[in-house]
Amino acid sequence: MQQETLLVHRREESGSRPSKRMRRAGMVPAIVYGRGLEPTAVAVGARELLAALRTEAGLNAIIEIEVDGAPKVLTVAREIQRDAVRGDITHLDFIKVSLDVAITADVSIDFVGTPAGMKDGGIVDTIETTVQIQALPMSIPTSIELDVSDLHIGDHRRVADLPEIDGVIYLDDPDKPLVTVLVPRIEEVEEVVEPEAEGEPGEADGADVAEGEHG
Repeated sequence: MQQETLLVHRREESGSRPSKRMRRAGMVPAIVYGRGLEPTAVAVGARELLAALRTEAGLNAIIEIEVDGAPKVLTVAREIQRDAVRGDITHLDFIKVSLDVAITADVSIDFVGTPAGMKDGGIVDTIETTVQIQALPMSIPTSIELDVSDLHIGDHRRVADLPEIDGVIYLDDPDKPLVTVLVPRIEEVEEVVEPEAEGEPGEADGADVAEGEHG
């Protein structure tokens, strides 16, 4: 697991207005807390934060926080809030961790291979893209591969089918489905009923008239 370092600054003001000013200045409000640590309101540079969270480890990166020269603290980023429109991070928590104490994390699933059922027209339905695990901070995998190449129509893979990884415990229900291959949809084609061709204008009336004349 990759480890990043961030320098953060204490913030004296709290509330929506100071937070908005911070964001306009390129800073993100956050809180650092954990066992044996007094919760501390801080501000971190948006660019530096994004760089730390865009490594291979993603949101599970181990981040070493230094608050204005105080002793460094190992943390993980959690409770990340984002702007609904732009997607920018607007607030987050840095939770203190110990390298010898297991933590929980959501890890992405990397589906490998092309399901055999696709050759028969099957449709792949990805139900879940992450799985919750428990592991030591430095043992959290960046992603977990799951081979789906032998899936036929109607087959599926569950949490129980994920590979065993030393030091990693899957917390989700073993029967929780992750991916399946569905029967191809058959679109119903509505039968178009052509309207009956009408006779030439005046054809029927003409016949009636003719009979009347001869009668």
